[in-house]
Amino acid sequence: MTHLELFKEIDDFCRANGNEAIVKKYARYFKGDYTAFGLTLEQTNSKIKSLLEDADIDLNLVFRTAPLLLRTGKYEETSFALHLLMSFKKEFSKETFHKFECWFETGITNWAHSDFISGEIMQVFFKKEIITYHELDKWRAAKNKFQRRAVPVSLIKELKKTSDYQPYLDFIEPLMMDPEREVHQGLGWFLREAWKRQSSQVEPFLYKWKNKAPRLIFQYATEKMTPAEKQRYRKEK
Repeated sequence: MTHLELFKEIDDFCRANGNEAIVKKYARYFKGDYTAFGLTLEQTNSKIKSLLEDADIDLNLVFRTAPLLLRTGKYEETSFALHLLMSFKKEFSKETFHKFECWFETGITNWAHSDFISGEIMQVFFKKEIITYHELDKWRAAKNKFQRRAVPVSLIKELKKTSDYQPYLDFIEPLMMDPEREVHQGLGWFLREAWKRQSSQVEPFLYKWKNKAPRLIFQYATEKMTPAEKQRYRKEK
């Protein structure tokens, strides 16, 4: 099977099984453009299983096909690329990471795919010690806001591995004045989870930024605090 044949099979499947009612159901969760066929996750997973059983697919073919899938702008076709990549997680290497990180530039255009990358794909690279979070250094200044969002969100599961969060706080600090809402949400999510585990380390960081950083970060970061605790991080007039 060639990459063109694989792309056509996936594209044909998506077009044949789309459901406009599903598109309308999920569109409300996305700001801006949400372009989809309307497949269920079960349909996507079933097709991937079938492809892997019946077709001669390897990691190289996934990388050759992915740009075609990503560039359509269709939600499900990007999902196919990401899930197919995960099917070969046992083969991940440093080369895999550097080839994969370019996908943000090609067509990662929503928070859901960014968070799948952060919570699933990146965790394989971390767990296998292929990379450390320092490899995300340049992601902090990426043009794609969903790549920048992926920095703090990728670190959430890493919080379980240590009690010293200061290096992580230092690492996300350059993002605290980011202009994009989706990045603010990712930062707030990370800070909330870090505060739940090590409040004494996170609170000085929050206090330092309370008068400068966007309020949405604090809305998420303080979500589990008591009203009195939240009051400490209100912006001073």
